[in-house]
Amino acid sequence: MWVPTLDGVSSSRSDGGVLRTPCTAACSASTDAIGPVMANKFNSGDSRTRSSVSIFIVAGLCCFFYLLGAWQRSGFGKGDSIALEMTKSGANCNILPNLNFETHHAGEAGIIDDSDSKVTVYKPCHPRYTDYTPCQDQRRAMTFPRENMIYRERHCPSQEEKLHCLIPAPKGYVTPFPWPKSRDYVPYANAPYKSLTVEKAIQNWIQYEGNVFRFPGGGTQFPQGADKYIDQLASVIPIKNGTVRTTLDTGCGVASWGAYLWKRNVIAMSFAPRDSHEAQVQFALERGVPAVIGVLGTIKLPYPSRAFDMAHCSRCLIPWGVNDGLYMKEVDRVLRPGGYWVLSGPPINWKVNYKAWKRPMEELQEEQRKIEEAAKLLCWEKKTEIGEIAIWQKSMDTDSCRAAQENSGAEFCKSEDADDVWYKKMEQCITRNDIANSDDVPGLKPFPERLYAVPPRIASGAVSGVSVEEYLEDNKLWKKHVNAYRKINRIIDSGRYRNIMDMNAGFGGFAAALQSPKLWVMNVVPTIAEKNTLGVIYERGLIGIYHDWCEAFSTYPRTYDLIHANGVFSLYKDKCDFEDILLEMDRILRPEGAVIFRDEVDVLVKVKKMIGGMRWDSKMMDHEDGPLVPEKILVVVKQYWVGNSTSSQ
Repeated sequence: MWVPTLDGVSSSRSDGGVLRTPCTAACSASTDAIGPVMANKFNSGDSRTRSSVSIFIVAGLCCFFYLLGAWQRSGFGKGDSIALEMTKSGANCNILPNLNFETHHAGEAGIIDDSDSKVTVYKPCHPRYTDYTPCQDQRRAMTFPRENMIYRERHCPSQEEKLHCLIPAPKGYVTPFPWPKSRDYVPYANAPYKSLTVEKAIQNWIQYEGNVFRFPGGGTQFPQGADKYIDQLASVIPIKNGTVRTTLDTGCGVASWGAYLWKRNVIAMSFAPRDSHEAQVQFALERGVPAVIGVLGTIKLPYPSRAFDMAHCSRCLIPWGVNDGLYMKEVDRVLRPGGYWVLSGPPINWKVNYKAWKRPMEELQEEQRKIEEAAKLLCWEKKTEIGEIAIWQKSMDTDSCRAAQENSGAEFCKSEDADDVWYKKMEQCITRNDIANSDDVPGLKPFPERLYAVPPRIASGAVSGVSVEEYLEDNKLWKKHVNAYRKINRIIDSGRYRNIMDMNAGFGGFAAALQSPKLWVMNVVPTIAEKNTLGVIYERGLIGIYHDWCEAFSTYPRTYDLIHANGVFSLYKDKCDFEDILLEMDRILRPEGAVIFRDEVDVLVKVKKMIGGMRWDSKMMDHEDGPLVPEKILVVVKQYWVGNSTSSQ
């Protein structure tokens, strides 16, 4: 019987119950073959001695592998059921052998400060922190001004306020259902909040049924279901042919719009604040739908310019007309030329609905007037208004649009980098759509063709220092890396991992190589990355976000199944504590979730030592090109445990 082990090499059990690795079996075969060969070869007086020494060495190696196999099969608990399956990689002894960095990289390993050999053991946080979101903490939020939603923006704890413990899962926590069942059902124990089932009962958002929540697919503006609502949009917007791939859902609720767009090969980046609608973003992520905690307040959205094919607001309660259309100007920044903006709900069709909305007719009329005025200034053409749905399209003719805007006295943003947005205030100005328009710079291809087509930002040279050839080589490299990951973790694209994060995404090569309807990847481009590549990622038809890993990510705990960390710790080596990054990774990783680190050996040695106290099982492996490459791979599986546990369960 084959038994998986944590070093990525399968083991076998003999009839007598002795655990033998495939390498052990090879050793046995070698012993049988070596004896006759050596007897024939050595006829001198000392041949017997040499033969005995050789057999002794081989026998010693066999004993070593025997003991290694026995050790690897001892002491596994409930949380390692996924680890066992994850690391099953067949009987090939040469696939990613054990790391031996002392031999190959003594120089690098020798510089590590290991003066304190004691491993810090991190204790569980109090159960009240089960759903802790450090940068959107409710108590801290209430100390900030409420105007313009400032109190709902990111407000992260100081270094002294940070927790140095492990966020517990709630009692009864289970692995979410696989997609597509997860779209419709979420285990109650994972997010035990019933308030929305009462508040949104007539709108078909969410229903409580026994030990699960059911999501019928309804919404405030589409109580009959998201599918029928999307069909209405598709009568105007080219959703079916791959022209529309990336969308932004502002004020997403439980993200049913994004959930039902998925089967049409459209991916939505959904966001909503952490407010009185408890856990709406948490429900979205438990369903397997991309979402982050966020709000349109005073700070620019953490996305690049010209990122989305469509933006959407379904009764999202955002005051679009205020401040001379400030929020519409921010949507214009992230919307591609030719992209669509959908607004459903107030004030659209106010003449019919003002009584039902219980708002003065004059107020709604003025609100829509301001929206129409701002849309005209932004060169958005109104394509349709059907019932409570209005759709605008951003102009493709940037030159004529700019001329019209200049004639109207519009103010253009002075910043030369429209993608420099991290903690930057929104501005009362229009972002220039300065993108090369020539026959040498092709436009976006329909999806999925655009996934591997050369993105316009690369073709135009907008990413400094990156040629088309370098971009294509990067794609080849990541196909190779991901193939190596598949040998380590054979269930990586089986559907077991739905929500995946790449902490240092580069050009999105990891996500592109993994592309599958069974999963999605949140491509994070660190704010301190050498090159700003998030715009390229969106031009490939993928999604992502800017983030500084010295701070907590804008998500709930336990929202990602698999995290990929390529060069993250080398990047942040002199910027912030590794401990803070690792504890944040633990916060957002599900129990029995996995992490793949890829970094320099000296960095990973330090990381491996630190995670020894975090209830993670880990294994260091060589680079796929062999042990002489200083870059290594560290594979981790988070143990299963819940609140009030004194040890892993």
